[in-house]
Amino acid sequence: MAGALTIWTYDWVPPGKSGPRGFVRDLRLRWACEEAGLDYEVRAVPFRDRGPEHFARQPFGQVPFLEDGEVTLFESGACLLHLARKSEALMPRDAVGEAETLEWTIAALNSIEMVTVPWWFVGLSDPADNPLDGWVRKRLGHLDAVLARREWLAAGRFTVADLLMADVLRIPKVRAAGDFPSLRAYVDRTCARRAFKRAYDGQMAHFAAHDEPA
Repeated sequence: MAGALTIWTYDWVPPGKSGPRGFVRDLRLRWACEEAGLDYEVRAVPFRDRGPEHFARQPFGQVPFLEDGEVTLFESGACLLHLARKSEALMPRDAVGEAETLEWTIAALNSIEMVTVPWWFVGLSDPADNPLDGWVRKRLGHLDAVLARREWLAAGRFTVADLLMADVLRIPKVRAAGDFPSLRAYVDRTCARRAFKRAYDGQMAHFAAHDEPA
């Protein structure tokens, strides 16, 4: 596809209820492109054997990374902000709307995901008491209070900040972390968007296509 953005992900990840399918972060980039109507193609690097070419593009051996002509970026947040510069559908062009979108995009990564991911990892060992429980619930409670007063986080409309925040919050264990009705409603309405469904279905089909025959 001439002139298309290229989103790189793994060729395959494990299936199953607790597997990563539907949550690998290339979905964030797919979703952004679908919202903005940006042409993109998806290419893959091996999940099992991550070689020098992969690490040359993503120094931690992760995905996604993005190619846009001569520009190559890794880290989903950086890639999303690059895409947001291409479309007003993702970020307003007025100074106030852009600033609000930027601050909430960074908040999703720093104030929420930075807390929920360590909490989730600690929980994998099934401790009697997760020492990060209080921290997570406090952060989610603050965000729930914000969303009780507004439909979207920034600029009075859907932006890339909502895309990212909803993707952080839709992790099943995060959704089950407490009784936060405004957060639950926010994730539901954000993930009901047609662009999310197209992105999600595309990722699931991509990984399923590389399953070994039963």
